[in-house]
Amino acid sequence: MPQTPTDHARRRHTLRAALASHEPALDAVLVTNLDNVHYLAGFTGSNGALLVTADGEGDAIATDGRYLTQVKEQSGDLRALIERDVAKVLLDDAGRQGYRTVGFEATALSYADHARLSGEDAPALVPTTRLVEKLREVKDDGEIELLRRACAISDQALAALVEDGAIRPGATEREVARRLENLMFEFGAEAVAFETIVAAGANSAIPHHRPTDAVLASGDLVKIDFGARYAGYHADETRTFVLGEPADWQREIYDVVARAQAAGRAALVPGADVRDIDAAARSVIEAAGYGEQFLHGLGHGVGVEIHEAPTLGKLGSGTLSDGAVVTVEPGVYLPGRGGVRIEDTLVVRADGPELLTRTTKDLIAL
Repeated sequence: MPQTPTDHARRRHTLRAALASHEPALDAVLVTNLDNVHYLAGFTGSNGALLVTADGEGDAIATDGRYLTQVKEQSGDLRALIERDVAKVLLDDAGRQGYRTVGFEATALSYADHARLSGEDAPALVPTTRLVEKLREVKDDGEIELLRRACAISDQALAALVEDGAIRPGATEREVARRLENLMFEFGAEAVAFETIVAAGANSAIPHHRPTDAVLASGDLVKIDFGARYAGYHADETRTFVLGEPADWQREIYDVVARAQAAGRAALVPGADVRDIDAAARSVIEAAGYGEQFLHGLGHGVGVEIHEAPTLGKLGSGTLSDGAVVTVEPGVYLPGRGGVRIEDTLVVRADGPELLTRTTKDLIAL
């Protein structure tokens, strides 16, 4: 189901409560992070900003003339200001309406822009951190449906890639990656969620290897990390294959990662500490003697960004909320030999996580 103006208006209403509870209290907030603008207003142009006011009377969106038609179509319930300097026009508008204390996104507004926008007659600018991002951690039903669709497209594309015999000795990593991306478009993706990772042989031991002209060979582990984007929402999935009969060491590390991934999935319950979730999976890998070969955190949130809060890892903080959407992606990487990662996207539910990426996690020999 597509997102509607009602969805966006409800999110802006929820944000207003955060303005009142902020210290100091805010008359309004200037939203310049484009992902947050999309989340709160539906607008997807490359130049835009949003003013959300505590009283709800002065909300406005700004963009430039290139997006005059688009902003009316996507954010027609908001007053639109057409000006290239979107932050300044909104801040000036806020001042004219009498809003004197305006929050800004400290991680999105540059030092130079802050200096330019500050002035004796301008509203006081107050830094805020993650006001909108905190709201985004819990997905509503419409968002989850879009994520389901993005993940279904990803699963369909991977199944077609396997059925086509594209993952085979003699193909290059780059050829496999491009074919998979084309299949995602064929099944309805609006874009790829990120640059597809295809890593074969020793390259599979590099967690975020970029595809090259390296040729797949019999005996290789082939790690594929990919996802489709659908209506602004991202899928994230990793599967690892083997070309030919698996060697004993390949079966061993695959089994370890599969058991760790199952433990991580089982730990996804509302209220769980994000560090404890990481530990549930990591302890399986450590007990098998591969702790030093698990080189990254267990997972991350997924939504309008491919990487968003919460972070599941030793350095994470906070607890999981019912309705959060996260990845669980443990891995073991043996330099010079190969590596395995298994990753799913899941919805946190009180009665157990909902699996969105449904491709089998059995070791498949091609």
